[in-house]
Amino acid sequence: MIYRQLALTTALVALTTPALADQIRVLNWNGYGTDEDWAIAAFAEATGVTVVHDYFNSEQELLTKLRTNPGAYDVVMINSAFTPQAREEGLIQPVDTSALANFADLAPNMATNADLTHEGAVYGVPWTWGLTALAVNADAFDDLPTSMEVLWDPDLAGRISIRDDALEAVQLAALATGQDINAIEDMDAVVERLAALMPQITTFWSSENDWNQFLAAGDFVVGSYWSGSAERAMGMGLPVAFVVPEEGAIGWLDGLSVATGSGNVEAAHAFIDWMIDPDFYVRWAEAGAPASANAAAAASLPEDSFNRAVLGDPEVVARVQFMQPVSDEDRRVYLELWQDLKAQ
Repeated sequence: MIYRQLALTTALVALTTPALADQIRVLNWNGYGTDEDWAIAAFAEATGVTVVHDYFNSEQELLTKLRTNPGAYDVVMINSAFTPQAREEGLIQPVDTSALANFADLAPNMATNADLTHEGAVYGVPWTWGLTALAVNADAFDDLPTSMEVLWDPDLAGRISIRDDALEAVQLAALATGQDINAIEDMDAVVERLAALMPQITTFWSSENDWNQFLAAGDFVVGSYWSGSAERAMGMGLPVAFVVPEEGAIGWLDGLSVATGSGNVEAAHAFIDWMIDPDFYVRWAEAGAPASANAAAAASLPEDSFNRAVLGDPEVVARVQFMQPVSDEDRRVYLELWQDLKAQ
């Protein structure tokens, strides 16, 4: 532990500068990487900057906090599907990538993601990514399923669960019907598949804790799930296997942005650079983390690690459809049809 702490401190020495103020405020999900005690302690030791957190429970709440508290935050974690809206509303500012020593190691396709960049400027630094696909109770299957059709298997009626989220449900059904999740052309097919799925479902889940408890209790054997959460469930000893079906998976990409009105832009850049540093990521991954957008960090993981063995498989990545921004009108339509389906 002493050697590891020394290594972390050494890696952060390059971030040290007397010009940094003594505090930054970070807006993120609770328990999502940036607030790891050891990570912010190492950052504070190297830079003299204390990291204070505020949290949100939805992307809409995130946007509201930025709108109603101008200048209150320095670093904000935003999913790429919401970054363009934050940029258009003037809630975030361009990032000076020349101040990020680790930016050069980001995966090229993520560093140039169209939703995180605009007119040559970077508004969100790619940080982590993952998948929404299927996770199963491995003890319930002789052979793991390879297709999303397992959700509609009549032999598994009453043993299926998906997240209680309209957008996610619609996108899963779009995958099942062979469509682009970002350009759905046949909504009738989506509705038909979801209507057929409803009798299969025993319960809906809304949090990682829900999913793990329901699976452990035997309430279901197949459910939609997030890749990072599946890895943590495996680490807890649950008999979980993560499946990326042949139809594909929903990909998401989270970025770190500098809030407009930040009073400590230099320290904000330093903190973002620490968050994409391989030394931070490799230790975070020991406890179960999403995949890193930093190619050097991903390559530093053990070969048999989940994020390298599963998400590092080119055949898997080729089947991923990354989420793009969804209009308010589409979200309204999806929510209405989802509520109607659940009420039937």
